[in-house]
Amino acid sequence: MERWMITAKSADFKKIGEEFRIDPVIARLIRNRDIVGNEAIREYLYGTLEDLPSWTRMKGLREAVSLIQKKIDEGKNIRIIGDYDIDGVCSTYILLQGLRQTGASVDIDIPDRIKDGYGLNEELIARAYEQGIDTIITCDNGISASEQIAYGKGLGMTIVVTDHHEVPFQETEDGGDKEILPPADVVVNPKQKACGYPFKGLCGAGVAYKLVCGLFEQFGISQDALEELLEFVAIATVGDVMDLQGENRILVREGLKRIQNTRNTGLRELIRANQLEDRKITSYHIGFILGPCMNASGRLSTAKRALSLLECRDPSEAAVLAQDLKSLNDSRKDMTAKATEEAVQMVENTALGRDKVLVIYLPECHESLAGIVAGRIRERYGKPAFVLTRAEEGVKGSGRSIEAFPMFHELVKCREYLTKFGGHPMAAGLSLEEKNIEPFREKINSGCSLTEEDFVSKVLIDVPMPLHYINKNLISQLSLLEPFGKGNTKPLFAQKKLRLMGARVFGKNKNVVKMKAVDETGYPMEAVYFGDGEAFVQEISQKEEWSVAYYPELNSYMGRETLQIVVQNLQ
Repeated sequence: MERWMITAKSADFKKIGEEFRIDPVIARLIRNRDIVGNEAIREYLYGTLEDLPSWTRMKGLREAVSLIQKKIDEGKNIRIIGDYDIDGVCSTYILLQGLRQTGASVDIDIPDRIKDGYGLNEELIARAYEQGIDTIITCDNGISASEQIAYGKGLGMTIVVTDHHEVPFQETEDGGDKEILPPADVVVNPKQKACGYPFKGLCGAGVAYKLVCGLFEQFGISQDALEELLEFVAIATVGDVMDLQGENRILVREGLKRIQNTRNTGLRELIRANQLEDRKITSYHIGFILGPCMNASGRLSTAKRALSLLECRDPSEAAVLAQDLKSLNDSRKDMTAKATEEAVQMVENTALGRDKVLVIYLPECHESLAGIVAGRIRERYGKPAFVLTRAEEGVKGSGRSIEAFPMFHELVKCREYLTKFGGHPMAAGLSLEEKNIEPFREKINSGCSLTEEDFVSKVLIDVPMPLHYINKNLISQLSLLEPFGKGNTKPLFAQKKLRLMGARVFGKNKNVVKMKAVDETGYPMEAVYFGDGEAFVQEISQKEEWSVAYYPELNSYMGRETLQIVVQNLQ
């Protein structure tokens, strides 16, 4: 079930349109994204790298730059320790390239998802110490590793933390909260309370990029050298599903410009392996094609394979590495589809389906896929979902939630059955003993206050807009709103009483439907739908007129451009 809602935020759209020479519809879309005031609108539409805050404003960065410069001057061995996801790989690469240009003696290590788990552990630190490493720089991790960093400091090592995750805290007697910062030599994280950096939403690669900005300035390295790192900030920001607002929006837009003609051999070969070399690379391609290939190495193998691709300078070797990552991702997709189908069968054919919170145990599912499968189940049924798998020690799992169910908060109520858990309102990870699966399922459902209303998904319409308003100029202006993604969603338009005529199904997987949309006055426009083609055609045959939610675009075919709408939802 779906409930369609029109986003109705008010402003003088005509005046904004005149001020910025944009269509009033575009002005309304900007207001719907909570961009208010001329300066904010200007930055949203036309912001450049010059609009970004200086690295000097981020707490700890001056000290980190000075400390790292001292270590480089002394010839000390430095090790970067990243993480196994796309943000961890990209931030590791950014720091590695940046430090190499300063002449540092530097190498990297990335934890293994299964063996090491997330972030710093004592084994990684001990290995670095035994190999003669003087200084560890973390990226995309470290803010929660107080015990591990204390261990490293006890060995006499220097440790610099760069991270973007929430800072741990403990409640104080007066009801406030006190930050628990790790005992590193320097901590760089814009989410620290005392950090005056104005934008808090950077990913790990964004924070690493700021550190390299400082190092290059300190060492007198041309700022032009920073440009080659922007594409990796963009990949990490989109791949780690950060909000595409403020500084992130500018970094991603600038990075996407450069990806198109990247000078990175490995990235170029990954683009070629996915047959994207003649396409305009957008945030969609990062989020759903290139990013998953890079993430697959950390899920099913080692993230060092993705890093090796980015470091590779030999085209033939890079082509092999890129194809390996694509094959790994294809395998990941097959495994995910199989596990999702198994989960669906359990929901459809057992008592699980009656639960408000779905707790699904798939012992043979690869533990790195649990979160993806949970997300698919959440989308299908509109319910919070946990997918649990058998791990080396007991059972591990991931959960994906809906707006009405604050997942981490609800897990706290079930902590007696959990050996470990963490997360936030919309997603969580957990570990427990196998014998506690059923008690956990019962407890999280018994305390659940969700109603049928909470399971109805909402479709947010930006503008009810008749087909005849669509023209090439409007579609051209829509590109000003890109890149689209979390926090800056692709606009959605709608019109009532459309007839969908002459539907034909195309594609090897029968996942494209082409048709004509005709309004009450007889005004026609080409239309396309992507999804289960045969089911869609069957649905639209049930009645003559539909309310259609859509996105307008230009379809280019053999040098000819035509207006068309992409059908997103029907009502």
